[in-house]
Amino acid sequence: MSVSRVEAITVRDSLSVSLTVGAYGIAFGAAAVANGFSVLQACLLSLLTFSGASQFAVVGVMGAGGSALSAIATASLLGVRNLLYGLIMAPHLQVKGFKRVIAAQVTIDESTAVALGSQKRGSDAMRHGFWLTGFGVFFFWNVFTLAGALGAQALGDTRAWGLDAAVPAAFLGLVWPRLEKNSDRALALACMVFALAMTPILPAGLPIIATAFIAIAVGLQR
Repeated sequence: MSVSRVEAITVRDSLSVSLTVGAYGIAFGAAAVANGFSVLQACLLSLLTFSGASQFAVVGVMGAGGSALSAIATASLLGVRNLLYGLIMAPHLQVKGFKRVIAAQVTIDESTAVALGSQKRGSDAMRHGFWLTGFGVFFFWNVFTLAGALGAQALGDTRAWGLDAAVPAAFLGLVWPRLEKNSDRALALACMVFALAMTPILPAGLPIIATAFIAIAVGLQR
């Protein structure tokens, strides 16, 4: 396969993933405003945190009346996987200095997936796929976060439009496609039932944190 052909495939894969995933930021922007965040706060969360599941966790927990500590703990648990992605990608990227900080910021599900999916086309394709996807998602995610936040703000009473339901809906959309095995789906449903049962009992945010320990316990048994 020619170099130009490899580059074209890499750009195509990166752009398609970046635009599709980035557009999901509009749901985050709307959900953030619906749960009491300002447009600026929503945008800063996307710029600085840049982890969809963790961002939705912060908005969901604090919107439900949970403390900042609970929100941070929940978001951190969901963000642990990015650390594992970093360990996987480090030997392939071989970056140093400030570039490592940039690489860490754009090390997400999608940039890692496109990079690993490009492995058969060579190390250059892996690196190009990683950077193109990482920066692409970052750009579109932040643009659409702003659009969603401004749109929700313009609506006025966002709860009257049902936008507060965006957080659980977004979590389902993020998680469900990744559950490829029946056992994974059963675990997810069990955690959901447990979280719902504990919601009237535990402070906001803790039911989600508690389900993480269920998943860890099940994972250790496999």
